[in-house]
Amino acid sequence: MEGAVVVNHDTEEEVDDGLDAGQMCASAICILLIILTFPFTIWGTIIVVTEYQRAVAFRLGKLVRGPPKRPGVHFVIPCLDEIRIVDIRTKSSDVPPQEILTKDGVSVAVDAVIFYRVFDPTLVITAVDDPDEATVLVGQTTLRNILGNMSLSEILAGKDRISHEMSEVIDHATDEWGIKVERVELKDVRIPVQMQRAMASEAEASRGAKAKVLMAEGETNASRKLKEAADIMASSPQAIKLRYLQTLNTISAKHNETIILPVQTEIMQNLLQKFFG
Repeated sequence: MEGAVVVNHDTEEEVDDGLDAGQMCASAICILLIILTFPFTIWGTIIVVTEYQRAVAFRLGKLVRGPPKRPGVHFVIPCLDEIRIVDIRTKSSDVPPQEILTKDGVSVAVDAVIFYRVFDPTLVITAVDDPDEATVLVGQTTLRNILGNMSLSEILAGKDRISHEMSEVIDHATDEWGIKVERVELKDVRIPVQMQRAMASEAEASRGAKAKVLMAEGETNASRKLKEAADIMASSPQAIKLRYLQTLNTISAKHNETIILPVQTEIMQNLLQKFFG
């Protein structure tokens, strides 16, 4: 068995050496043709990579070793090199509305948007066929799995927590594709019309109950203040006179055409004693 393994290993090395030799021969021929046809072929041997791009090179179908080509001017061999340009700017993809049945049996439609960028251009080219579509599909399944275990009230009240949890799950899944998920945002949560009416009625009833409680508390506080004022006036007759004068001043300031002056009880008692003894 050990001899067989050695033979197979030697065979693989011979095949690799043959491919390397063929690649070197083809490269030499292409370079010779470029020199002979210079300067007509010079434009086919130069590529320009912009600041927000990276270039992944393949030579005769094999990935060229080393990091992707950075911004600038690079030399390639026509007919041998295949250049794949990768955009490393942040992208956004919409997750289509998903019909989800919540934990409490309510059917809701939720959509989201995913913001992501490429951090490894080589993996994006070699590990996944369509990175944008794959990211959206992962977002759909993650959205269903997370919201399916939550109630409607938890979904409406915990959008930030849901977005953070989705971002972590999707980022972990796309990490092996060379994609970094920056954040996920829930765009809209649509619930059935009947449920909207029920929630509106419940909110209206809750607001009415709160208004009644506040009104009762206000009346209670006002009664306490009136009782305190009455106790103060009852204990001090001079306070009643001051209040009387203040009332007259207020009436004269607002209604200055006809003024009816109420007679104090003390004056009436004095008059009755004077005339009737």
